[in-house]
Amino acid sequence: MSNQTQERAHKNMSRRQFLGAASALGAFTVVPSGVLAGGGASPSDTLNLAFAGAGGIAWSNLQSCDSQNIVALCDVDSNRAQEAFNEYPEAKKYADYRRMIDEMRDTIDAVVVSTPDHTHAVISSRAMKEGLHVHTEKPLTHTIWEARQLRKIADETGVVAQMGNEGHSEDSVRRCREYVEAGALGPVREIHCWTDRPKGWWPQGEVDTPTRSVPDHLEWDLWLGPAKERDYSPAYLPFKWRGFRDFGTGAFGDMGCHIMDMPFYALQLGHPVRAEASTTKVFPETYPERSIVRYEFPPKDGRPDVTFYWYSGHMKPNLPESVPHGTDLPSNGCMLVGDKGALVSGVYGENARIYPESRMDRFRDTPKTYPRVGMSHLDAWFSAIKEDSRPPSDFDYATRLTETVLVGTVAIKAGRPIEWDGEAMEVTNVPEANRYVRREYRKGWSL
Repeated sequence: MSNQTQERAHKNMSRRQFLGAASALGAFTVVPSGVLAGGGASPSDTLNLAFAGAGGIAWSNLQSCDSQNIVALCDVDSNRAQEAFNEYPEAKKYADYRRMIDEMRDTIDAVVVSTPDHTHAVISSRAMKEGLHVHTEKPLTHTIWEARQLRKIADETGVVAQMGNEGHSEDSVRRCREYVEAGALGPVREIHCWTDRPKGWWPQGEVDTPTRSVPDHLEWDLWLGPAKERDYSPAYLPFKWRGFRDFGTGAFGDMGCHIMDMPFYALQLGHPVRAEASTTKVFPETYPERSIVRYEFPPKDGRPDVTFYWYSGHMKPNLPESVPHGTDLPSNGCMLVGDKGALVSGVYGENARIYPESRMDRFRDTPKTYPRVGMSHLDAWFSAIKEDSRPPSDFDYATRLTETVLVGTVAIKAGRPIEWDGEAMEVTNVPEANRYVRREYRKGWSL
């Protein structure tokens, strides 16, 4: 570890201990001082960023990072990355993230990881171990074990690490928590989250995977990364990898860390203790076309036990008595159901509406008890790096949310109800399901 990295770790660790204690008390949320002061970075206060992934969602992230210096771009598919390569001609170009980090570790400050799910952990861990800050797309990892490892590495290195669930920087997430804590719904006993994915977005269920010669513009071995070796098929990419177990995490991976974020944060859910899935036909290599996953969370800090339902594939929950018949639910959204009312919102808790209407009127002016971020998710990460503070969705929070999301994928793969011991990171009643908690990496790949 370099002296610079040691200094970062030493400086951040003491602050992490303080922030962790404050978070445990639920007293406040720490945001970068520049947010509260309304300040911004001066031209000389910019970060040198490297990108692992330059096409797809990475292109969107790049456009959100123009306030910083883009010094390196890495992508295994030169065709998909071409627009980014053209836009940033002075950035060094790579196909292998390991070479990029080795050659530029003393030049770059941080890495934005926008690759398929199955490579998030290996790239993020490599960057953090070099003392580089990371912003990693959702879901943070492909497996629960990887999430647990990234939390440990982030804590040990003291880097500023954040997951790309941008909704966690929105005011709406905090507003919903304020409603819950003010008693607007009474004790919350049910949560419902739903998404229109994957239908029309990418194929799942029965998918044909014809093999082809690897295109000249694609480094197939690097794209596979730690996943088991297989022949190239155009069925896997671009983006269609989400429906394949070896590469993606299905609708959970695409939308779970967005839609489940608000209730996870609002109720401070922690580990579920049980999960079971009801799905359409299950295939060995892909996720099913539609699924309903039922989680059970134990009582915590005075709140009752909570039953949490996840629906994917254009399914939505039934309306409780407190919500008027015929209320139009969004195509992706969330509903919290309590003893005294219900809250219906969009993906990030936006457009939150409390039912019955009388309770909306009563709690409309609920005091704001959580400071707002006041800037975009990526800008908040930049500010946290520069000011040695905690980003909105740091790895302490993001890994726990990711673990909960991925318990649902384990339940789908197990094909039967699972009992989950979160502290031990173990399925206790179906031992064979633990192979989905931690996968075996291909030879030559590790964290």
